[in-house]
Amino acid sequence: MTCYSFAGLTPVVHPSAYVHPSAVLIGDVIIGPGCYVGPLASLRGDFGRIVLEEGANIQDTCVMHGFPDSDTVIGRNGHVGHGAVLHGCRIGEDVLVGMNAVVMDNAEIGARSFVSATAFVKAGFSCPEQSLVMGAPASVKRLLSDEEVAWKQAGTREYQLLAQRCLEQMAVCEPLAEVEADRPRLADSGFRPKGGGR
Repeated sequence: MTCYSFAGLTPVVHPSAYVHPSAVLIGDVIIGPGCYVGPLASLRGDFGRIVLEEGANIQDTCVMHGFPDSDTVIGRNGHVGHGAVLHGCRIGEDVLVGMNAVVMDNAEIGARSFVSATAFVKAGFSCPEQSLVMGAPASVKRLLSDEEVAWKQAGTREYQLLAQRCLEQMAVCEPLAEVEADRPRLADSGFRPKGGGR
């Protein structure tokens, strides 16, 4: 990872967390146990504090930032999809934020909620626990079922396992010139996308 201290504050990464080497951590960043930070993620603690609580993940090209004196937090077991932007907001425990969603300052997403892909959550927004949040600007569309929350929790466990696997198995390498005979496939965990998959 590319890691910078800023104004006397150095990022903190728990030894059981995985941060991809291409991710950037600046200043007041705290990454808890079992977290996963994907390639090209930018966590800029140069104004406010950035926190990933235990078991949270933030995926490829995501951005976390905030205004001075703000906290931008992903709660325990939070799950943030590719390309999302979180700015000075609080993502509650066990929340799913979809790909390319934007969550703005002082917004609070209630525990076990889903923010849909490409949603725009305005500053100051809040929602009850277990809400489905969609749209631009986003609003609560309905409450989530326990089955939907369980599906999200299974996906988050996959990223917690991925963090462990990356710590153990990821290595810089040169590419091969051609595909090997009988090239193996990655092990199948059995997790499937909602509404489909093989």
